[in-house]
Amino acid sequence: MCYDADAAPPAFTPPTSAIAEATALTLTAGDGTGFGAFLARPENPAGPAVLVLPDNRGLSGFYRKTAVRLAEQGHPALAIDYFGRTAGPDPEKRPREFGELPGLLPHLLALTPDGLDADIHAGIDRLREDGAGEVVALGFCFGGRQAFRTAAPRFGLAGAVGFYGYPDTLNGAPGPTQLAPGLTAPVLALWGGADESIAPETVRAFEEALGAAGCPHRFVVYPHAPHNFFELGAAGHADAASDSWHRLLAFLAGPGRPSLPS
Repeated sequence: MCYDADAAPPAFTPPTSAIAEATALTLTAGDGTGFGAFLARPENPAGPAVLVLPDNRGLSGFYRKTAVRLAEQGHPALAIDYFGRTAGPDPEKRPREFGELPGLLPHLLALTPDGLDADIHAGIDRLREDGAGEVVALGFCFGGRQAFRTAAPRFGLAGAVGFYGYPDTLNGAPGPTQLAPGLTAPVLALWGGADESIAPETVRAFEEALGAAGCPHRFVVYPHAPHNFFELGAAGHADAASDSWHRLLAFLAGPGRPSLPS
């Protein structure tokens, strides 16, 4: 688990745009499944749109607020849910305990790569229907793992950013490390050096795999930061949160994305 129901993203930069729209949506995946999403559009768009991929609790308030934060910086942002097939298309109708184990476990076990891809493609399509020329994926924890996967050419993205997304094999399923030979879009990966759930050697193996594949990438490790350090209430880790936010905005700015400068 990554962010609880009351978590909020930090804010380190003043808004550059007013919000034209911030609304819940129901999207339809290619297999006909309806699933929840949240769209935030700026009045003055600037730069790529962002597909926000939540942690394994799905679409919570943290990700709605993150979409708004991005829109305030000029980036149309769409956060999607993963559980339309098993929990219905409206995350707001789920009980609060839905996001806690063991109740969440059956829904997680029912997720498949094909279903996730269908939802991700539907989100990308919606952003492009709204006029996005480029789309970048941004994910956290489970969503970070999915964001790394979207660096594959079939998604057609301009880049992928992952906060503490586990990259190795998980429950027998290949992760981004194993999929690295097929990843091509630039990747920005942000890690907590004190994250007990992702070992340093696991991060190194993913970085080496991307290097061997020739995939442009930039890895940043914050030595004393834990998992989920990018959060308003993460006391003592504001420096890591602020630096990662500014790196994200620089990545979205575009010109430096292919070379991913430090």
